[in-house]
Amino acid sequence: MAVLTLLSREGCGLCEEFLEAFAAACPDLLPALTIADVDSRAGWAGRWGHVIPVLIDDDGTVLCETFFDEDALRAALASGATR
Repeated sequence: MAVLTLLSREGCGLCEEFLEAFAAACPDLLPALTIADVDSRAGWAGRWGHVIPVLIDDDGTVLCETFFDEDALRAALASGATR
């Protein structure tokens, strides 16, 4: 199973909505999900700090940005794009 990272920020309402939608649509993927502060790494903050939430895989490939998209996530997982 791919490792998924949700780049978020404390107090971000859109991030909370994203996580709720993810959990409701993909409870099977919750064990693979890590939530990380986008500001904890300079590279993340510079690249995605203004478009959070962002869901990335362990290679840093963006799977969803700003809003949760179950179809896009499932397609990426099925195609093997996220290992």
